[in-house]
This record gives sequence, C-alpha cells and structure tokens, in this order.
Amino acid sequence: MFLFLSTTHIFSQFSEEPYVPIDSIKAKKVKIIGLPIAFYTPETNVGFGGGGQIFLLQNSNKYNFRKSNILVSGIYTLNNQLLIDINPEIYLMKGDYLLDMAYQFKIFPNSFWGIGGDTPDENMESYNMTSNEFSVAFIKRLPPFLNFGFEYFFNDYDITEVEEGGILDEGDVLGAEGARITGLGVIFNQDKRNNNISPSKGNLLQLKAQFSSQNFGASSDFNRFTFDARVFEKVGRSNVLAFQLYWEGVFGDVPFQAKSWYGGGSRARGYFRGRFIDDLLYVFQAEYRYKFHQRWSAAGFLLAGEVSDRVDNFFQNIKPSVGGGIRYKFNKSQDTLLRLDIGVGIDGNSGFYFGVNEAF
Repeated sequence: MFLFLSTTHIFSQFSEEPYVPIDSIKAKKVKIIGLPIAFYTPETNVGFGGGGQIFLLQNSNKYNFRKSNILVSGIYTLNNQLLIDINPEIYLMKGDYLLDMAYQFKIFPNSFWGIGGDTPDENMESYNMTSNEFSVAFIKRLPPFLNFGFEYFFNDYDITEVEEGGILDEGDVLGAEGARITGLGVIFNQDKRNNNISPSKGNLLQLKAQFSSQNFGASSDFNRFTFDARVFEKVGRSNVLAFQLYWEGVFGDVPFQAKSWYGGGSRARGYFRGRFIDDLLYVFQAEYRYKFHQRWSAAGFLLAGEVSDRVDNFFQNIKPSVGGGIRYKFNKSQDTLLRLDIGVGIDGNSGFYFGVNEAF
C-alpha cells in the first residue's frame, strides 16, 4: 500500500520537498518508511535522491496528533550539488516539550552577484562551498497555542572554489574565505493554523532571535532577528485567501552566508534565491487558492519585497513578482499537495518551482 507523507522541511534551503513512501514496516513502537525524493528549483535544477523516515509511535503530540520522527535523506542535483540531511523531531511528555534537531552536509555550487539590492546581472559569478549545519531547539508548549524555547546552532562554511578575479576572489566580502557561525537562539510563536502543511484557516505569529558569538567559536559576532506573520481565511466553502509578512534583519559583522537572501520558492517566487543579499529583508505576499475539484486547485499570487542595508533605504528598490500555479492533492484524507508554480519578477527575473505543499 502506498502512503504519501509530508514534513516541514527536508533541507533548509527549501520549504517544499516532495517524497512518496514506497515501503512501510510497522512494528509496535516503530514505523519505517522508504522515501524517493524529486524536486525542481532554479537554484538546483532537477534534484533527486532517497531516504527514510522513522516514526516513534509511542512518542506523540496529544494536542495535534503528530508523531515523533527521524528523517534521513540524500539528494543530488543536476547542478552537481550534494545534500545529506538528518532531522529528528521528538515530542516529550505527550507533546508538552519538543526536541527539534537538524544536521545537513552540503557540497553546493552556487551563484553570487555581490551585496546589495541593486547589483547588476553582469556581476554574476560562480563559487563552490562545502558546509556543515547543525541546530537543536528545545521548545515548551504554553497552552493553548503558544510555544517558547531555546536553540543552539553551529554552521561551518568552507569556500572551496571561486572565480579568479571575481568579487569573492578580491577578499572584500566577509565570508569569502569561509565562515563559522555558532551561538544561541530564542524562539516564540503563536500557532492557530488548522495544520502546518497546507493550512486553510487560522494564523501564525513567530518571533525568533539568534546570537552568533566568538565566545562559542564563531568567526564573527552578529545577531539575527526574524518576524513571520501569516493569516489564512476561507472564502466560500473551500477556497482560501492567504497573506504573509516576513521581516529579517542581521546586525554586526555578518558573513554573506548569514545575510538576508531574497528569492526562492517559499518567500519570493520569481527570483533566484540569493540574487539579492543584504542585512535587511522584507517580503509581503498574498495568494488566492481556488479549489475547482476534489483533488485539484489553482493559485495566483502577488508579492513585493527587497533587501537593504538600512531601514530608511526600504522602498527604494522594491522587487515585485506575480505568478501562479496548480496543485494536486494525493490523498483525500490528507492535506499534502504537489505544487507547480511559475513566478515572474522584474528585469528578466523568473522562476519555475516544483515541489510539495503551499509556499507558506
């Protein structure tokens, strides 16, 4: 029997990764599922691989019926990128506490245009980076909808190849020779969504702060703050109007790997993730999701945002995008969706995205 499952992430770059279980072994305490993986984004081209998910059936969250699980995956892309992920999500004391961990190893050839919200297209250069990223968060549920916790993170970035004579080769960009980012974080959210995969009603308000410090072994000191607000309203019986306002800011001596990156399949469809990089970022997006069949739906979206080095420079280089796509629901009893989107920005920017679940 085939079963389609979903998770909030497979690796940190993408918020939507498809996988379909091909084998299930159920025991009294453990359930193991094999997972083939396939996706497409402008940053990776076609990606494919496999992995497995281990469900700890006796460690569940009684408030939303989610099971503790450990997800392991290995992915290779046609851009010669390699990603290996291990993601344990363990509920303790029947969901009153959550231990959320993630480890990722990446060999990731990528593109770089420089720092700023108005970098020209002709700046594009290629570089290669190997990284190890680890985080662990301990989160306490505060009834009825609040969650609060602490996080430790360790990210090590090794630049293995840059273009001769390029921006990174000149050495003026912090992180061009590699970076180590490590420290502590604080997480607080109020989550009233009916589910966290493809919500149709409710809202999410999340605040997060991270502090990278040389006292923990980091290569430089800086702070990161994020604010994420989402609202979902039903229109009629089954259609949904969705809104998101996302803000991110980094302050201090920040390597480019940790700055705010504009673009990607979740927050700024229509732009290559990292096409624009700076200390501050905001994105506002609105999406209408129209269900025209029991398993089929369509969506149209509008978004606008930008990056900047100062708040008073916001609204000088706004980067809008418009687009839409189609969704297919695999199972009548589950909300997991297969999503195909296209986004069109300005100045020739565009993107084609194939993955699982809504962008937000």
